[in-house]
Amino acid sequence: MLSPELMPVIAAALAALCVGGVVISMLYARVGRRSEADKRLAAIATWDGPVGRAVGSDEGSRKRSIEITLRNLEEQQKVRRGVKPSLTIRMRQAGLNWSKKTYFFCCLGAGAFALLVALTVFGIGPLPAVGFGLAGGLLLPHLYVNRRRTARFKDFTSEFPNAVDVIVRGVKAGLPLVDCLRIIASEAKEPVRSEFKGILDDQTLGVPMDQAVQRLPERIPVAEANFFAIVISLQSRSGGSLSEALGNLSRVLRERKKMAGKIRAMSSEAKASAGIIGSLPVVVTCMLYLTAPDYISLLFTTLIGKIVVVGSLMWMGMGILMMRKMINFDF
Repeated sequence: MLSPELMPVIAAALAALCVGGVVISMLYARVGRRSEADKRLAAIATWDGPVGRAVGSDEGSRKRSIEITLRNLEEQQKVRRGVKPSLTIRMRQAGLNWSKKTYFFCCLGAGAFALLVALTVFGIGPLPAVGFGLAGGLLLPHLYVNRRRTARFKDFTSEFPNAVDVIVRGVKAGLPLVDCLRIIASEAKEPVRSEFKGILDDQTLGVPMDQAVQRLPERIPVAEANFFAIVISLQSRSGGSLSEALGNLSRVLRERKKMAGKIRAMSSEAKASAGIIGSLPVVVTCMLYLTAPDYISLLFTTLIGKIVVVGSLMWMGMGILMMRKMINFDF
């Protein structure tokens, strides 16, 4: 039996315990430990679980895919550089629809024309005239095809950045890549129009887009077409923003075009000097022949004069080739 004096003390202690228990139960998450939300946030911040590993593995696999794609493209380019294009491919690259038979007929016609010029205009003997005709038949069609081929490559390089800009604007507007290529194939200038039409024809026949684009550098072996094929191949295999990649490519192509113009401007003086130096002996010889034919004829009538002429021509040819090598820039 408790005494009446202890009853108020016990009641106060019980009340204090009740109030303390209520306070502790309400603030237990703050007092005893961190809240569950804080624990979960801390766990997410420090967790290296499957999600983190999945993100890292996706980035790593994308990098590996890009590296493998670049390695394969580099090997294909090495194979293309090592293989000399055939006559049919060279005529195709020049934009000529000739067959081999047509080319050989052109060789015969050029040889006959060179033979007639040698016999009638220069009045040389039959045997040297035959050699002159053979040289003309072999060289003239070859030089014509090379000239057409170089001019076509130059026209393609000049028009190609505009085609890339059309693709960039079309992709940003939401058009598929095939529709953008179709616009270029119908509205661009030659030879870009025909080459993109070839890409669409290959894609229509069932060839994947990246493989159809990779055939473009085979038909137009220039750096710009190679860059475009690499960008399309990387985007199709590893993903990414096509508009951003092609936009960067367009800027690179235009900067290359500006650099080519600067190089032509800086090397124009050297080219003019080379032309003057190379033509000076011919001009002096012609002037001496007109003013003093007996004096200059010794170079063509005597054995020593002929040896001097041949040696001078060889020496001038070596000098012209050396100057040409010095003023041609590859970038």
